[in-house]
Amino acid sequence: MIALVSPAKKLDTAPTELNLPFSQPPLLEKAEELMKTTRRLGPEDLRNLMGISEKLAELNHARFQDFQTPFTPANAKPAALTFNGDVYLGFEAASLSAEDLAWAQDHVGILSGLYGLLRPLDLMQPYRLEMGTRLQTRRGKDLYAFWGDRITEALNAQLAPHTDRTIVNLASQEYFKAVKPKILQGAVVTPVFKEIREGGPKVISFMAKRARGLMTRFMVQQRLDRPDGLKNFAAEGYRYDPALSDLTRWTFTRAQG
Repeated sequence: MIALVSPAKKLDTAPTELNLPFSQPPLLEKAEELMKTTRRLGPEDLRNLMGISEKLAELNHARFQDFQTPFTPANAKPAALTFNGDVYLGFEAASLSAEDLAWAQDHVGILSGLYGLLRPLDLMQPYRLEMGTRLQTRRGKDLYAFWGDRITEALNAQLAPHTDRTIVNLASQEYFKAVKPKILQGAVVTPVFKEIREGGPKVISFMAKRARGLMTRFMVQQRLDRPDGLKNFAAEGYRYDPALSDLTRWTFTRAQG
């Protein structure tokens, strides 16, 4: 079983003090191919393409120009310690043990516009390139066309040694759209997190993102390798709600406040 999460725009680029093993992204060669396109874009091109500020466009232009392989701990950082958005505040990778992160390496995947698919200990260099970006390449009009079946094929390779080949979809719609269910060699379960508010349970975006990270952490620390174990998830007041769930969408709710 593998949990899939989205990346984050916010990055922590400070050197890590943790002494951890590291690995290379499985699709790094394709990321280098994609980088040939992004490097040709100036700051103004990036600003228009991604709808970002001038300052962010200049920062990411510099990042694209500075991109270099091979990745080493001197010029790159493990993905789970680099992404720093709501999901990763819930996952809190820096507080996990080395044994937890080693287990997560085979059971957690991070979808990425630039790298395609990352594992927690895969080294990465900072970037901003969302999966929904309409970046024209030789393979088509956007990143979905660029990645095609490649991400799904990489997932199938990662799933191959697992007894249970379920994908726990904790990613956003934008990112999970890059996975091709028709060729995915496993079932998909999608947890949904809702807050009980006046008028009924509602998805609150930043709370749902944090909950996805919390569930990923729960899965890692409990060493869950079958999806039914996720129904015991109870972090920060969430509970599985069978009345709001079906076979593939499992809803977790918690009371307001």
